Amino acid sequence: MSFFPGTDPSPGDAFACDAIENLIIPRSSDVGGFSVRRALPSRQRRLVGPFIFFDRMGPAVLRADQALDVKPHPHIGLSTVTYLFDGEIKHRDSLGTELVIRPGDINLMTAGRGIVHSERTPENLRGHPLSMSGLQTWLAMPDGLEETDPSFAHTARQEMPLIDADGAHGRVVIGAFEGLTSPVSAPTDTLYVDLSLDPGKRFPFSARHEERALYILSGTLIVAGDRFAADQLLVFRAGDEITLEAGESGCHVMLFGGAAMTSKRYIWWNFVSSSKERIEQAKHEWRSGRFDIVPGDEDEFVPLPAS
Repeated sequence: MSFFPGTDPSPGDAFACDAIENLIIPRSSDVGGFSVRRALPSRQRRLVGPFIFFDRMGPAVLRADQALDVKPHPHIGLSTVTYLFDGEIKHRDSLGTELVIRPGDINLMTAGRGIVHSERTPENLRGHPLSMSGLQTWLAMPDGLEETDPSFAHTARQEMPLIDADGAHGRVVIGAFEGLTSPVSAPTDTLYVDLSLDPGKRFPFSARHEERALYILSGTLIVAGDRFAADQLLVFRAGDEITLEAGESGCHVMLFGGAAMTSKRYIWWNFVSSSKERIEQAKHEWRSGRFDIVPGDEDEFVPLPAS
């Protein structure tokens, strides 16, 4: 485990302390040359709006003899959100979906009462070096919808509204932002925005959403006079209007948040629920082979962890 070096807000700095509720340095691990940084859940913060899981994948280059091979595994009580900056991933699931996601597209897979999926390097890209970079996040399902039927939705990058202001560029991936609304449907108020700022440019981050955060993907970000480096997650205090400012090299950030959960959520392995008993049931169902199979990827699976 390693940590990305960064500067916390200074203890006496009223501006920084007022603006930022949590600063999270993700836990970092290296899996076969593929770097993954997990920012949520953490000791400082379990959720931001419906976001209960936030992984930064890469950037990395897989060698010609390497491939991404996430074997079939189950989920309940959440929606997975896959968003790439580089590379390609082939998604298969127990609904029969088979699709390749490319940079700028979004896959939103709602597990509800239960789904199984795999994520692998497409066959035509194997045997060649492959750049990989992206985000995988989970949205906890709101009360009353945790046991909904599973579903899958793919939205191509050209369907998302573009942000093109003075020195600010990007797209609204989920939700409404600065007068733009994504076509991606979420069951509760959700914000997910890919935003790049040119060097020295400023951009507002309104207090419209109940809970807000951002992850710095690259460059340097300035908030209330403090500078923050790449691979840091900032959670902002509710109700405060925030101005984002790019450092000398510009910055690339992911804004996210939305409505807070109205009841507690538990997370164990790939399962999310408001009920510990429901998670125990899901563990038993996966162990005993009661989840559906993934057509075209039936030969392998991820076993239930021992603890």
